[in-house]
Amino acid sequence: MNYYPRAYQDWTSVVKIENLQDGGTFCIKATVGSPVSDTRVSGGMILTKTKVYDDTGALKLVWFNNRYISQMLVYGGEYFFFGKISVDNYGAQMVAPAFSSAGKGAGIHPVYRTTAGLPAKTVSAAVEQSLKLLPETVNDPLPELIRKKYGLCGLKQALMDVHFPKTREALELARKRLVTEELLVLNLGMRSIKGQSRGVSGVKIKTDFSGEFASLLPFEMTGAQKRAVADCVSDMIRKTSPMNRLVQGDVGSGKTAVAASVCYTVAKNGFQAAFMAPTEILARQHFENLSKLLEKTGVRVALLTGSLKESEKKRVRTALADGEIDLVIGTHALITDKTEFKNLGLAVTDEQHRFGVAQRARLLGKGENPHLMVMSATPIPRTLGLIIFGDLDISVIDELPPSRKAVKTVLRGSADRPKIYQFIKKEIAAGRQAYIVCPLIEEGAIDGVASAEEYAESLMLNEFSDTPVAVVHGKTKADEKERIMADFAANRYSLLVATTVIEVGVDVPNASVMVIENAERFGLSQLHQLRGRVGRGEFQSYCVLISDRRNDETTERLRVMCSTNDGFKIADEDLRLRGPGDFFGERQHGLPQMAIADFADSKSLELSQKIADDIIFTYKDLRNDELHLLKAEVDRLFQRGGQNTMN
Repeated sequence: MNYYPRAYQDWTSVVKIENLQDGGTFCIKATVGSPVSDTRVSGGMILTKTKVYDDTGALKLVWFNNRYISQMLVYGGEYFFFGKISVDNYGAQMVAPAFSSAGKGAGIHPVYRTTAGLPAKTVSAAVEQSLKLLPETVNDPLPELIRKKYGLCGLKQALMDVHFPKTREALELARKRLVTEELLVLNLGMRSIKGQSRGVSGVKIKTDFSGEFASLLPFEMTGAQKRAVADCVSDMIRKTSPMNRLVQGDVGSGKTAVAASVCYTVAKNGFQAAFMAPTEILARQHFENLSKLLEKTGVRVALLTGSLKESEKKRVRTALADGEIDLVIGTHALITDKTEFKNLGLAVTDEQHRFGVAQRARLLGKGENPHLMVMSATPIPRTLGLIIFGDLDISVIDELPPSRKAVKTVLRGSADRPKIYQFIKKEIAAGRQAYIVCPLIEEGAIDGVASAEEYAESLMLNEFSDTPVAVVHGKTKADEKERIMADFAANRYSLLVATTVIEVGVDVPNASVMVIENAERFGLSQLHQLRGRVGRGEFQSYCVLISDRRNDETTERLRVMCSTNDGFKIADEDLRLRGPGDFFGERQHGLPQMAIADFADSKSLELSQKIADDIIFTYKDLRNDELHLLKAEVDRLFQRGGQNTMN
């Protein structure tokens, strides 16, 4: 019963044979006017033919490799036929139509996903039989109070109408009920996993120093940056519980300045702040920039990464434990057992999807319920973010600094490479730098996709023999990768050939060209992240997508990239086109598989969020007797998704 149709065929609009048009899909009511014949054609294929008629004309019907048609259609019988019309030199024909007896009525017919050896009719018959086994009264997980308030039909009615609806209206009501319930169950489940309160914070922030910090900056913060800072400071001053806030902003929107401002306020209130970056080179860049900015403010800044000498790490850790450091910037070295804080007030993690919940918890565990700020440059549609980040308040930086120039993005084919290389050379001659990104590193892993190693070698021997070229990929050793990225940032290399390891990790304002090979192999959000590596300086920057795959879906996706630099629009499109599994990467988003809900359906997401709020407010706890069936559905969904954590 939960094996829902993937689509529906609307047979309610019956067309006369004389009105059929080439290429259209129609439903006709006609009589079988000739015996059904099977003919074996070349390659052993079986061709089944018959002719049907109504009071306006006749039509040929054709099926391929379906030997049962002759047993199912009776000569002289009247049926509904539903299929696509094609017209050739021999006249019009309907190819491989679905059909049912005229006595059953036209109706709306479900279309199920099929698998080898299990025809659609068998699936449909099994579902029909299972629905007949339902008792007169079906226990409904949604309390009647909630159903009536939000106009949701009962479970039994929804199951009947989602499979075999009599009308479009009945189908819409059934889908609304089942989609809303599934998203509601997901919503409540994510809240149960993540929404455990961290109690009362031991960090009392009394004074807002964000204005003082803003005066140190060599630029004016955007309105969106100021709002994000104000959200964070308000959380810390007014709430007794610790701040749990996601600051979500597009590439280049200035999240680091927001984080630095919040760290400054915490430090000036006498507490320590820890800023965890995803890579050593990014941690070092943040450290160098903030050290200069804060050198005359009395805020003591330190760096703690794995590559530091043991003696230096020991010195920094001792100073942290003694309270002699106000702001520490680092990598995973911040969460090792050896690292202790005197009075940690704020933990900042950069690029949320790079750090798991467990790592975040370890950093928070080094203080007395310190405040938490999570930064993400992966724009996520707002409604989906409400579910995924169940315990985090969200601030969105939806403005770019006025100095940021939009990156010009174009789509080209592989035949255009000579022109692209000439353009890169021109930019390098002007003092700029460029990236070329390849999707794979294994030699010959997929035909037609060059590995980063092979690609770089070819460029060094040919087009860029007189240019300093570096290559970095997932199998490059960590310390070597850090060295190469640092050298590229210092302009010792003009061209960097890489895989997606550069998606997060280094800020090179001098880089003005991003070329992405086999662009169709990347999701839109990933392409947008890669594009964000350029356009960080004062120069006009460019992104060139190379792809020879030009089917409709690929072309649509890549044209979205060329038409906008807005990460939130791109995120919405990526979610619509690919679904959440690909959008986040299966292991990252951690959401159970949905049976009927669509994560791109913002109205249903918002409704489920509203009902979840209402249920928590009305019933206080999922363990309420009236919610025991709903809680069982939550448990079942998360067990099926491999997340048996609902205690």
